[in-house]
Amino acid sequence: MRKTKALALAALGTALTMGLAACGGSAGGGGNNNTGTGNTGAASTAKHNDGYTKVVNPSDAKGGTLKFAYSDEPDSMDPGNTYYAWNWNFSRLYARPLLTYTAAPGEEGLKLVPDLAEGLGEASEDGKTWTYKLKKGIKYDDGTEVKAADVKYAIARSNFSAELTDGPKYFAEYLDAEGYEGPYKDKDLANFKGIETPDDYTIVFKLKAPFSEFDFLVANPQSAPVPQAKDTGLEYEKAVASTGPYKMESYEVGKQLNLVKNENWDPATDTTRKQLPDRIEVQFKQNAEDIDQRLLAGQVHADLGGTGVQPAARAKIVADPKLKDSTDNPYTPFNRYAMMSTKVAPFDNIDCRKAVQYATDQVATQAPWGGPLGGDIGSTLMTPTTVGYQQFDLFPNGADNKGDAAKAKESLSACGQPNGFETNIAVRGDRPKEVQVAEALQASLDKVGIKATIKKYPSGDWSAQYAGRPDFVHKNKLGIMIAGWGADWPSGFGFLSQIVDGRFIKDSGNYNMMELNDQAVNDLLDKGIQTTDAAERNKIWGEVDKKVMESAAFLPFVYEKTLLFRPSSLTNVYVHPAYGMYDYTWLGVQQ
Repeated sequence: MRKTKALALAALGTALTMGLAACGGSAGGGGNNNTGTGNTGAASTAKHNDGYTKVVNPSDAKGGTLKFAYSDEPDSMDPGNTYYAWNWNFSRLYARPLLTYTAAPGEEGLKLVPDLAEGLGEASEDGKTWTYKLKKGIKYDDGTEVKAADVKYAIARSNFSAELTDGPKYFAEYLDAEGYEGPYKDKDLANFKGIETPDDYTIVFKLKAPFSEFDFLVANPQSAPVPQAKDTGLEYEKAVASTGPYKMESYEVGKQLNLVKNENWDPATDTTRKQLPDRIEVQFKQNAEDIDQRLLAGQVHADLGGTGVQPAARAKIVADPKLKDSTDNPYTPFNRYAMMSTKVAPFDNIDCRKAVQYATDQVATQAPWGGPLGGDIGSTLMTPTTVGYQQFDLFPNGADNKGDAAKAKESLSACGQPNGFETNIAVRGDRPKEVQVAEALQASLDKVGIKATIKKYPSGDWSAQYAGRPDFVHKNKLGIMIAGWGADWPSGFGFLSQIVDGRFIKDSGNYNMMELNDQAVNDLLDKGIQTTDAAERNKIWGEVDKKVMESAAFLPFVYEKTLLFRPSSLTNVYVHPAYGMYDYTWLGVQQ
């Protein structure tokens, strides 16, 4: 995930027409040689939001230990088995996909550039074949050379095996793989027909149908190579074969990850990463409020999740001009929302879902994110920063956005529940903002007779074992699930497909928690991704958005903004627009 400051929508549309997405702000490494004013109180010219438009505290100084902390544990550190936006950012430290994004703030940062590949993909005339050439001489941390077969194997294991469930399955959906069941069942890679490797440096993707945004697809970490002989299935996350500037020294799952420099990384082949700290250390399962205090004290350099400080720290920072100058408040690619399962009664009735839409006090559900500082109140799936966004509001809930009780009660009567009903709200219990949103929603619903019980689950297994597992959702009657989503790449399809396409509903690792399988939606997605005219394609994404909102199963809260704090000891700090957080591959530390 997919997670930019006031984006110019006209510029966005124009840029994607040229094959890019764009956001406002100047590119490049300009800026000053001082850090932002932070915990030290030192004089500085860096100001609030400088990290959005330029690189704050640029430096090529090497050495030291870069320290991250995170409130839970990851889904997986395996680049082929992760779907957290922060991990698509972080994993680039040790995993290089075929393509990646330019290392720059602003518009430049959303341009695709070659990473493992020599150039962008070459599409056949019918759009069903895409060919990439690997750069020669790129090595793993053990000194062996990366070969085309390793990229083919990486995609085979991540998309076609039953064991790896946490990442997306785009390649499985769109490659013409002829019923292939993955390398754990069939070790002969020659039987995987969806990708051909005519030589050690050529990779040919064979598609079922044209896919106009395929270059964006191979920029995700699943195209980072995996040597078949090194694959240990679910254990692979403990010893990933590194192609990036860092390699794994040790990983105690759910507790501590340590990275050290990869001596076989060649910066001459890599235009988007730096190798400045001697070590990178990550602590997992840390208290979110404690992470904020350690950030302000300079004891850690970044919150790995990239979702911003919690309410207490936010209040302290906003009240202190010096602290505020050490922050950035970008729009992220994320929508924060709830989904109602159409398979859990009474939400199998659209009018019961509409009752929730009208009853919700959206000012109250905005507050935990920081009010207007944390994002704008939403009414659609796509955010205003997503190419294809169209503004509309199918369920206006009062002029003040605090709920329309009369409309909610009309809907309750229409669904046969005039006195309300009982349901459960599922939430990631280690994320204070989301818990507070659940509590605000609970209070809103109570006013119209809907009695909701909050159920808390750990975010590390959120999609694999809980809210993303339909049988668990049904058994535990989880009617409402608090969630968030950012575009996998900067287009409407990159935002919508995994959360609304009924063909992507999975037994585990499911993100279409509405369990909405609408043929009209699926057909529009297919039509859009096969449309080569960008303007026409963008119109289709707006149609998909409205069609899903008509189901009343998606309840938007805010188009997210975060308040990111940059300690004075951190160098090369800027918000990468592709991720909506700091570029973890550029960071250094002052000694």
